[in-house]
Amino acid sequence: MSNLDPHIHVVATLGASAATRNLLASTFGLAADLPTSVTTGCGVRAGYAMTSSYPERVTCLACREHAHREHLRLADEVERLGRMPGTSLDSDQVARAADQYRAIARQFAGRPGDADRR
Repeated sequence: MSNLDPHIHVVATLGASAATRNLLASTFGLAADLPTSVTTGCGVRAGYAMTSSYPERVTCLACREHAHREHLRLADEVERLGRMPGTSLDSDQVARAADQYRAIARQFAGRPGDADRR
């Protein structure tokens, strides 16, 4: 982990560990501390405070590309799971969820700060 890295990164797991932590905390009332450093989408270790899930804040281009690919993968996964027999989601819910992932992927595909210039 370099203290000289000025970039804001994306957590490689797209924040899944934080979401899991929040779920456990709300379910059982137990909460572990978040890690001080994490592996990022570009493969470096960075301080958790130097990461963001907001596309407009992420300045590391490799992390933006990673998040773009992962959100497209998640959209495809939602569609695949939505077609499986026995799913409790209707086709409109599946389509909306996949569309949301693709919209986030498009935001990560743009340049940092693009949303601020609109």
